Amino acid sequence: MKIAVIGSGGREHAICYALSKSPKATEIYCLPGNAGIGRIAKCVDIKVMDFDNIVDFCVKNAIDLAIVAPDDPLVAGLVDRLSAAGIKAFGPEKKAAILEGSKAFSKDLMKKYGIPTAKYENFTELDKAIKYLDNVDYPIVIKADGLALGKGVLICKDYDEAVDALKSMMEGKRFGDAGNTVVIEEFMTGREVSVLSFCDGKTIKVLSSAQDHKRAKDNDEGLNTGGMGTFSPSPFYTDEINEFCMEKIFMPTVKAMEAEGRTFKGVIFFGLMITKDGPKVLEYNARFGDPEAQVVLPRMKNDIVDVMLACIDGTLDKIDIEFEDNAAVCVILASDGYPLSYEKGFEIKGLEKFDNKEDYYCFHAGTALKDGVIVTNGGRVLGVTAKGNTLVEARAKAYEATKWVDFDNKYMRNDIGNAILSK
Repeated sequence: MKIAVIGSGGREHAICYALSKSPKATEIYCLPGNAGIGRIAKCVDIKVMDFDNIVDFCVKNAIDLAIVAPDDPLVAGLVDRLSAAGIKAFGPEKKAAILEGSKAFSKDLMKKYGIPTAKYENFTELDKAIKYLDNVDYPIVIKADGLALGKGVLICKDYDEAVDALKSMMEGKRFGDAGNTVVIEEFMTGREVSVLSFCDGKTIKVLSSAQDHKRAKDNDEGLNTGGMGTFSPSPFYTDEINEFCMEKIFMPTVKAMEAEGRTFKGVIFFGLMITKDGPKVLEYNARFGDPEAQVVLPRMKNDIVDVMLACIDGTLDKIDIEFEDNAAVCVILASDGYPLSYEKGFEIKGLEKFDNKEDYYCFHAGTALKDGVIVTNGGRVLGVTAKGNTLVEARAKAYEATKWVDFDNKYMRNDIGNAILSK
């Protein structure tokens, strides 16, 4: 099969890696890809929102399967465009991708169908949103309704901070049009867990759990980012919790989307908070998480092509998802200054040390090839990942491997997986 992956980050590198292990994937393309992906796939310089050229490329090259990985093209309807052109595409259609595309929609969906989540209200007018702040408990969470690169969630410790956050979103356009509508919701406490799942519209198959670290700095300080590291599985996601989530959250979400005429096929990412009152939904994503994909996909035993085709064809009930009995940890090497301003174009040294190293991976997130040299080309640069028999072992190996590579402006958190050590 000729397969095209749409995207250019660490998630897409992890997907291409999984595809490279499939005997069914005879040719792999990535649009636009990056320097690391270019070692296992043919990179094509077409941007993810250039729908006309993406569809044209897939048709002209007789692509058998297109995998739309990032949120923006999913929410904007790339899967619909590809399907209309006769290309088999993995990912939700536009009407289903709204599950991630609008936080207001997803919160209203959960309220309507009794899916556990935080108390909230949606607002389109600044004065009404500010008035609402008079009667809430602090800290409070304020979310931009639309897509904001994983950064559109602000936790405000008091009234003044919340007012500033609302003004920056709704008046100052801090997150562009994504902040035209905002969600104000209660701040939940507990253990945060990410659960990825494959879905064919009726059947849902849960993958191994993970835990992301969103804040830029150690001890969960600093600004929200797209993710600074993750580990899998989460020791806090027990069989009992999984059973509860399947009954009260996972299947009800699939059925709710179908009932709304928005049948979901692809990957649903459930961001959960394990509160004292049980698991509740923090957020939905309509695709693989990044960097969660970097610790989940290397542990999956299945041929990813088989699973994706089953999601598209509605035969997921015939597949058992299997995982290695081990653990993985990913530490993001970023450009210092991320997620605000940072310099790019620095040479990355030491990447060859990952070649042919079992249980070690270096997934490229923001890299480019310049004059034959791999250089930094983004805020998150590399996802250094290692597998081990235990989470503690995988964590030690991942941090060991972060020392193998170097570039000017290199920055990372030093406490990824600390929760494992304190358990």
